Amino acid sequence: MDTQEKKVVHIAMFSGGAGSAFVANHMVQTYGKENCILFFTNTLWEDEDNYRFMEEVFNHIALEITERLDGRTPEEVFYDERFLGNARLAKCSEELKVRQTILFLEDELRNQKNLEPILYFGIGPHESHRADNLKEFYEHFPLDPIETRFPLIELFREDLDAKGIIRDEWGIQLPRMYNIVEQLAEEENDENAKLALKYGIKGFSHANCAGRCVRGGFQHYALLYAIWPERYREQEEMEERFRASFKKDVSILKKNGGSYTIKEFREVMELEGFEKFLFKADADIPCVCSFS
Repeated sequence: MDTQEKKVVHIAMFSGGAGSAFVANHMVQTYGKENCILFFTNTLWEDEDNYRFMEEVFNHIALEITERLDGRTPEEVFYDERFLGNARLAKCSEELKVRQTILFLEDELRNQKNLEPILYFGIGPHESHRADNLKEFYEHFPLDPIETRFPLIELFREDLDAKGIIRDEWGIQLPRMYNIVEQLAEEENDENAKLALKYGIKGFSHANCAGRCVRGGFQHYALLYAIWPERYREQEEMEERFRASFKKDVSILKKNGGSYTIKEFREVMELEGFEKFLFKADADIPCVCSFS
């Protein structure tokens, strides 16, 4: 493909995270909003505060969000694929995020508008291995390679405090999932939240799927159980429905190489306490959702 004939368009891959918000702002300031797109793929499982954050970010940047969605929830994808997502393989990410992104890049931008995309991700220096994975993916998966850029790694100092800049200089509160523990402990005097905060846990490591991310491991689900038991129960019930529907011994979590259901994990936490699992390293592989 001769990209010389195509006008370049700069695309910030935006899922409501602080890193991608900072990168999107840098991208627009560098290339002008007329040459930029703020791109979001909606899983329909997002926490409601993510939408508030995204709206305030696009108002600050003065660039509206371009949204694409498959129309299915992750659970509906699991049923259609007859496969329950887990840390090793998440069809929800492939269908709701990756596929929608590729369709947008190849069909809408390259084919219909004769534009050549360059993608920007909000990945920091401590996640450089993820940047390598994304770079390799976009070099080989599309019909022709797509350039990827990682400004937080390539252009800025490692000690850059993107979250602090967004909060203190832009005047935008971060998505509550980053500090939900702190918020519940201080505003609602929640005992579980106060206990987690005592151990230095302020919130989730990412804001994907309102805490119901199937890529999460023991640590992630222990925190979900502690502060949002109703969402934990939703995930538990979804897993049980799937197991019953397909009569398969499958689960989101794994233990000793085999199935370990959300229900079984809850029963253990009810006996032993959730806090002992807050520091159990998750052997998960973050999905493409958290790359942006």
